[in-house]
Amino acid sequence: MTRAAVLFRVDAGPQQGWEHLMRCLIVAAALQRRRRPAHFLSQLQPASLVPLVKRGGNEWLPAAHPVGGPEDLLQTQAQIRQLNAQAVVVDSPLVNQSYLEQLRATGAAVVVLDSLATSALPTHLVVNPLLGPSRDDYDYGNGTQLLLGARYALVRPEVRRIRPIRAQEPPQPFRLLIALGDDDLNNQSGELAKILLNCPRVGHVDILVRPFHPQLESLTALAASCPERLAVYSEPHEVPLRLSRCHLALTAGNAWSLELACVGIPQLLIVQTESYWPTAHRLEEEGAATCLGWHANVSASTIRQALAALLSDPFERQSMARAGRKLIDGRGSDRFVTALELILQPLERQRQRACAA
Repeated sequence: MTRAAVLFRVDAGPQQGWEHLMRCLIVAAALQRRRRPAHFLSQLQPASLVPLVKRGGNEWLPAAHPVGGPEDLLQTQAQIRQLNAQAVVVDSPLVNQSYLEQLRATGAAVVVLDSLATSALPTHLVVNPLLGPSRDDYDYGNGTQLLLGARYALVRPEVRRIRPIRAQEPPQPFRLLIALGDDDLNNQSGELAKILLNCPRVGHVDILVRPFHPQLESLTALAASCPERLAVYSEPHEVPLRLSRCHLALTAGNAWSLELACVGIPQLLIVQTESYWPTAHRLEEEGAATCLGWHANVSASTIRQALAALLSDPFERQSMARAGRKLIDGRGSDRFVTALELILQPLERQRQRACAA
């Protein structure tokens, strides 16, 4: 790496969730392709997340305090100066306006990943990797650029590479996929698997979860009771093959929903968090998915009826696949990094002049 570093300030664990870290890793991978080193200042739980962060060539620095507090601000500022970081990427709903102003005072470009639009954002760049809220919902100052919409959806490189394979629907029997995302907040994967297994015409069900899913052992035991029709996959290298072979997916309207839309997989959406409603509505409006509603209000009969309707209508599935691929092209991380490089160019020139002096 020959260019100035970028510091990521993000935490991951049962309290904060894991989706924030996962989307930062997608951005870090895109930065690596531009020869920019990425350093993560994070509190990670479980400890198995540390090798995941370092696997892509990133550096990990343990954070002494949770993100957003005054002690954390001092440590983050110190790391920016020590690394001579040219930019700091913050992904947490806990940071406030004062925290971001203090980071900006260090001279580094401040970038925020925010899909909630709940506070003022005195930053250089704001990126929303989901499909809502809209620009009017954000409170930002002069000099702040906003990257919003489907063009900036973050898709993992290994998922984007199987787009050509999914140009046509795989052969039957029907294989269904349950992918509720990095934060399966309501632990619904097991119950949904039982519902899908009892639906007619369903040949096989795959459950995609992270290795740190709180119910991984119970899901594995459930799969062992029905090995011919149910399987659980938790490793990243297992995801592409499952996506290339499935006919329909049950998701939650989150980042995984956008990745499956990029591949061209028809989806049924069960929303688990309020912040996912805009994405779920947009996917349904574009014809890439069918939103069944809030997780507490969706009954088993509703899921069976929607599933039977889709499995019996190949033209509707083809239409959903085309709409998803048209909406999400999988190049969001590259556009993100390009916008960041444009912001960093004048800062890089100042740094070079200072080094020459």
